[in-house]
Amino acid sequence: MKLVILDRDGVINEDSDAYIKSPGEWIPIPGSLEAIGRLSQAGWRVVVASNQSGVARGMFSMETLAAIHARMRQAAADAGGRIDAIFFCPHGPDDGCACRKPLPGMLRDIARRLDVRLDGVPLVGDSLRDLQAAAAAGCSPWLVLTGKGRATWEKSGTSGELPAGTEVRDDLAAVADALLKAHP
Repeated sequence: MKLVILDRDGVINEDSDAYIKSPGEWIPIPGSLEAIGRLSQAGWRVVVASNQSGVARGMFSMETLAAIHARMRQAAADAGGRIDAIFFCPHGPDDGCACRKPLPGMLRDIARRLDVRLDGVPLVGDSLRDLQAAAAAGCSPWLVLTGKGRATWEKSGTSGELPAGTEVRDDLAAVADALLKAHP
């Protein structure tokens, strides 16, 4: 099985320091939905893994989060793609959970539920914590320069903080190009 794991905010959709709190605030990054479509059509399973501490902070409810994810799934479907599963951490940064990235708990849950090994599975993110979780779970870390990705690259890429072997691409469309070239 060809599997790719995507962070949500900053990879698939525009990010916001004020959080994405409603389906109306969910705005896809140009080319991201088409990238999901191309991957899906080439037999890749697309899974989303996202920290959503806005739930713990009381900024939006689980019902609102489900509505945001329904909008994202429909938008991907409209572009010919499929999001096979969405995993998220609803906890705050101080809650001490094991599922909040940079810890690998959410990724290990994906492996357990999908009955797959994560060795070498590409995980695409825009933050250092995404990449750290990828490395801790045995995934292949990919940094996109959308969302917070450019700032992550400028801070961590130049200082050597990125996990070894991190691939860097402009956006999800460029990641899809690289994955489809390597694994058609």
